[in-house]
Amino acid sequence: MSMSLDLLYNTTSEVIRLPEYGRTIQGLLQHAKTITDPRKRQKTVEAIVNMMMVVNPTNRNQEDYREKLWNHAFRIANYELDIILPPGITIRREEDKPKPQHMGYPKITQRFRHYGYNVQALMQKAIEMPDGPKREGFVEVIASYMKLAYKTWNKEHYVSDDVVKDDLEIISDGQLELHEGHSSLDVLAYSARGKDQDHKRSRSGGRRQPQGNDRSGGSARRERGSRGGSNSGGTRGSGGSGGGRRRK
Repeated sequence: MSMSLDLLYNTTSEVIRLPEYGRTIQGLLQHAKTITDPRKRQKTVEAIVNMMMVVNPTNRNQEDYREKLWNHAFRIANYELDIILPPGITIRREEDKPKPQHMGYPKITQRFRHYGYNVQALMQKAIEMPDGPKREGFVEVIASYMKLAYKTWNKEHYVSDDVVKDDLEIISDGQLELHEGHSSLDVLAYSARGKDQDHKRSRSGGRRQPQGNDRSGGSARRERGSRGGSNSGGTRGSGGSGGGRRRK
């Protein structure tokens, strides 16, 4: 005699709308929709919402936590619950909720990613500046920073000023270039580093260190005193020992 077992697998069941509450909560809410008595249906749904609070208490500290639970209950029940909502609870469908606007990502040249996005922002600011010594100095600062960034990511290879100069013109579409007779790009970086070290030394130099003359003098006096005490003690010891001899 053969027997057939009708087994229910989750793969053949209805898809869980909110997995954080589990399949049991979804089944209870589906059953609550079939209750004909309004009072019994109201109490059943309220008990299920309280059970949802126990099942998923992670967001309990939020101000609108209880309202979010009721919205989740209606969402699981496909917004087909015929009950009276508690005071202050508003049900909003997912399609009716305002969605944040899409934020565009900055366009960065893939070929020169080692310079970073800030270089492009500095170049745009330099392009908007009027021609003159101030703009030339700003462009030189940008080129010096470019070389510093290039050397950071290419420590094993030598980076010349000509490479940075060509990249500067390419990234800026030929709108920026180093002026004739500019100094080496390493000079500005070294000078900026030297100023930073001088600033740190000036901040630490505000604290005067105690002079060591008094301490050394006191220690020297204590050392001489200890030597003198040992010598005099030795003399007394020798005299005492001499006086303590008995004549035979």
